Amino acid sequence: MTTHFITAEIDLTESPKALQEAIATELESRGEPLRWAITKVDTDRQIAHVEAVFTTGDHPGQPQ
Repeated sequence: MTTHFITAEIDLTESPKALQEAIATELESRGEPLRWAITKVDTDRQIAHVEAVFTTGDHPGQPQ
C-alpha cells in the first residue's frame, strides 16, 4: 500500500450536489481516499482547490 497527497481543482459552476460528486469522482479515480478538504476557493475563476490523502495498491483494480 502506498499513501499519496494530491491537490486538484474542481469547477464550482455546478450545484452543491454536483460539486460533491465531482470531488468523489476525481479522488476515486486516483485510489482509496483517506481524507480530503476544500482548502481554497477562487471566486474569480469559480474553482475549488481540494487537497487529499489516499492510498493505492491495496485493493484489486486500484492504480499502483
